[in-house]
This record gives sequence, structure tokens and C-alpha cells, in this order.
Amino acid sequence: MDAVRMLVVIGLVFFHSALVYATDDDFYVKNDETTGAILIVAGFGVVWAMPLLFLISGLGARHSLRRRGARRFTAERLLRLGVPLVFVTLALNPLPQWLRLRSADADHHESYLAFLPRFYDVRFEPAEFPFLLQGEHFETGHLWFVVLLLTFSLLLVPLHLWLLPREPVCRIGDRVAEAVVCRRGLVLLPAVAFAVICAGARMEEDFAGWHRWSYLLFFLAGFALAADDRFRTAMRRDAGVAAWIGVVLFAAAGPGFALADEPFTEMTAPAIASRTLFGAAGWCLVVAIPGLLDRRRLRRLRRLRRRGESGRPGRLERPERPGRPRRSAIERGYGYLATAVLPLYLLHQPIVVGVAYLVTGWSAPIPVEYAALVAISLTFTLAAYELLVRRTRVTRFLFGMRSRSARRGANEARSIAS
Repeated sequence: MDAVRMLVVIGLVFFHSALVYATDDDFYVKNDETTGAILIVAGFGVVWAMPLLFLISGLGARHSLRRRGARRFTAERLLRLGVPLVFVTLALNPLPQWLRLRSADADHHESYLAFLPRFYDVRFEPAEFPFLLQGEHFETGHLWFVVLLLTFSLLLVPLHLWLLPREPVCRIGDRVAEAVVCRRGLVLLPAVAFAVICAGARMEEDFAGWHRWSYLLFFLAGFALAADDRFRTAMRRDAGVAAWIGVVLFAAAGPGFALADEPFTEMTAPAIASRTLFGAAGWCLVVAIPGLLDRRRLRRLRRLRRRGESGRPGRLERPERPGRPRRSAIERGYGYLATAVLPLYLLHQPIVVGVAYLVTGWSAPIPVEYAALVAISLTFTLAAYELLVRRTRVTRFLFGMRSRSARRGANEARSIAS
């Protein structure tokens, strides 16, 4: 799950860089030459990437609530999500909006400092919950994920305290888990709920194509997944079928999205049918990807056990070294990126927009510009994390990172659990 989360966050640099060259998207900075093929390719990532992040977040929330309790969990989420949400919104998010104005109008010469008061001019909009602050130029931008994740986490606390411990709820959960593991394909049934939401409540382009409350269901699905290993067993068993169904449904949704004028919102039959297929495909792929990865992990563990039982040298038989064990370069890189996921997410979009503002002025083909944009943005994002975020206690706090001692404790707890 950590590996998937890292790949999704790093993949967002590729995704948001691609939007600079997409014909039918209102990104902050647009290249003069665009192509419609980008959204077709990027759409396959949209259908599963952010939903899978919410599912992984729900899974982590279950373990965190067990370990910390409701009060400490709430405080931890407010610090690790609320603080960076406020800081990055105020300190970094004005830049993309300012560059949007300069990119759209060559005669726009307003300075960044002169623009800031206009960005901070906000009004209170309860109807947009949980995005309560709105303005002509103000936005949370890519931090919509953090807003929703913080909201879902806080909503989860009373549910965890008042509802889940009750005996009738526990019995229902046990029966559902038993039914899912005993009957093939039953784990795909929630696809109906996602199809209905996408069809009736429509889709929201600002939130990666899904309706904002669809993500709550993915979050709760991850929370349920962590509650009973039988759900994971069912996902592993049905992962192959889920993958094929998800790909077929997504492909079937394509023509409707291509032909409709406003496929995310209009209530014509082709648009509704396409959104229905999209919602069902999303759940199938979210089941398939963790299930297939879990299969691979179990096969690897079985091979190691068999190697150990046969007397051949293997990782399970290696004697423990005194002191801190040596780790391979891959393991060190994995640990580095696993810690950096949230700061990289917070940093990447303002950097992509800033680099795109410069790169789109080149006289080069789209593939050349795109490759340069991705390479420079990735380099700057990693450099900003390394040099400006992780080095001091203050910046680590502002970007939602745990202290080094807390991280060591979490790693030890994870090692014991595994």
C-alpha cells in the first residue's frame, strides 16, 4: 500500500504536466499547441488513482485509531493535515493562480505581491462543504485531497466511538465478511453504489473527476478492509476478474465521454451511461490493484519459506547483525520516499505550474517540452523537499511530517506487526 501511494503521488507530476498540453482542460498554464489524446490516456489513471489513495488512507485510519485512540487520533490529524493545509494554501497556492492570469493575458503585469490581497479575499459558503471558503481567485487547488481526507477523518471519530463497537454492528460486519469471502464476485457489489453516485450526483472535474462524496465511500471501504482479513482474502481471489471487468467498463465509457458536450454534468442518456460505467469501473480497479499486489506479496513470502525449509540460504535464514541492520539502496530509497509522500504531494503542483510557465515558451515539439517539464518538475520537487522541508523541525511540522523519534517508533511498530 505504501508503494502504491508513492507511485500515485509521483505519478501526479506526470499527470499535471500532461494537462498543460491537453485540449479540453482548464489547467493554470496552457501550451499554444495541445492534443486531445492526453485526456484519453490520463483518464485511465483518473478512474482509480485518487480513489485508491482514499482507500489506503481509510485503511491507515483504522490502524491509527486502534493505536492512538479517538482523542490522540483527532489531534494527530489536525496537526498532520490541518497545519500543512493552512500553510500551503496561504504560502504556495497563490502562485498558480497568479501565473494563470499572466499566462492567459500577455498584458497582465500585476506583481505577485499586489495579487496576494485578491487571493485572500474570501467569502463563507456553507453549501460548498467542506470547501467553506470561496473567492474569485482563492482556492485550495490540489489540496482538495487534504481537505476531504481531514474531513473524513474527523467524521470517522464519532462513528468509531458510538456505532462500530456496538454488538449488532459487529455481528453485521462479521456476516458481511463471511458472505464476501464465501461467494465469488460479491466484493464487486459496491460498484453499483459508485455507479449510482456518478450517474445521479454527477462528477466534479475539480476533484479528479469523481464526486467529492464518492471518496468518502472509498475511505470507508479502506476502513472496513482493515477490520477483517477476510475482505483482503476476497480481493486477492477476485482481483483478476475485477481487473478485466474494470478495464472493459472503462473502455465502454469512453465513447460517451467523447461525444457528450458536458459528460461530467449533463443528464443526457449517453452522459449518464458513461458516468455509470466509469463509477463501476473505478471500484473494480480499486479492488483489482491491491488484490493483485497482495497476491504477489504472498507468493514471494511462500517462496522464502520454502527456501528456508529446504535448507537453501534465503533472507529468512540470514542471521541478525548486531546493531542497526544494513539496508539495500532500494530499501533506503523506499524509506525515503515513504516518509516524503505528503510533502511531495503538497509541493508538486505549484512547482509544475511554475516550470510550465517557462517551458511553454519554448519552440519545441510537445513530447520534448513534456519530457523536460516532467524532469525539471520532479527534480525541483525532490530538491525542495530535501533542502527546504526535511532539514528543520519547523518546516517538517509545517508540511505534516512526524518528528524523527515518532517516525522511528512507527517504523518499529510496523516491523513488529509485519
